[in-house]
Amino acid sequence: MRAIPTAGLSWPSFPWWVSCVTAGMMGELFPATAVPMSSRSTVAPLALAIGALLISMVSYQCGASLAKHLFPQVGAQGATAYRLGLSALMLLLWKQPWRRSVGQRNWRALWGYGLAMGAMNLVFYMSLRTIPLGIAVALEFTGPLALAVFGSRRLIDFVWILLVVAGLALLLPLRGQMQPLDPVGVMYALAAGVGWALYIVLGKKAGASYGADAATWGTSIGALLAIPFGVAHAGSALLSPSLLPYALGVAVLSSALPYSLEMVALTLLPARTFSTLLSLEPAVAAVAGVSLLDERLSLLQWLAIVAIIVAAAGTALSVQRPELTEPPLVN
Repeated sequence: MRAIPTAGLSWPSFPWWVSCVTAGMMGELFPATAVPMSSRSTVAPLALAIGALLISMVSYQCGASLAKHLFPQVGAQGATAYRLGLSALMLLLWKQPWRRSVGQRNWRALWGYGLAMGAMNLVFYMSLRTIPLGIAVALEFTGPLALAVFGSRRLIDFVWILLVVAGLALLLPLRGQMQPLDPVGVMYALAAGVGWALYIVLGKKAGASYGADAATWGTSIGALLAIPFGVAHAGSALLSPSLLPYALGVAVLSSALPYSLEMVALTLLPARTFSTLLSLEPAVAAVAGVSLLDERLSLLQWLAIVAIIVAAAGTALSVQRPELTEPPLVN
């Protein structure tokens, strides 16, 4: 992780996060209109969808890297409060969900979805204090993977389970490892995986009741959970004007921009293709950690990340399931 001044943040010599925003906005220039996937003319929409999803993954990991730069100033709790609080504000002003009647809807699912989102983001950022970004994302992926293969009786799914176990065996702070990971950070990352699984289950129910407004309300509920932790840890430091550009960068890169780009991809891609491409995220996170945070991974840690990526891709390709109806996945 690059050192930053403790008396106040100064802009990096190369504003990499601005490049991330610019790249993402390039993807937003294209409309998210559905196109029949059986037509020969789907090459361009398919390329657009894949590009949008890849940019969204890069955007999210750029946001996580930027958030990690805020840790010396406001801690992981303050960075989470920035991300969810400002994201909720942006979404509320943009979507204005209160203009639509809510009627008799599933409030329990919505609050569960929002609280799962808030807790997931909080413990994920807590894990980044002591373990590398790529490893944290790989460990977090175990939640959706467990959900995908839960209750399966097919032999191929046990192959993916074995790959995940092998990856975890290489990552967990076991005795005999030359550079064991911090056990507290590992537990936070695994807890984020549990939160991600709950997010998917409850998000599907909330999305069925609230449609596109579920993400807005859910982010707002998540902010209600995260902000008190941020205020308790960082206090008035959260109001520092010098931190505002970084805070806005985290909110845009980690939530607003990837959410929008993932909706483009979800509109144009089959669910299986979407999930398979999403399995690349641990690799994107590892590269972001190496290039933006100066993190270094051992050969065994890279192998562990590859094992979990293969398991995620294999699960997406082999598990039979209906098209995705839940909101965009948030790591």
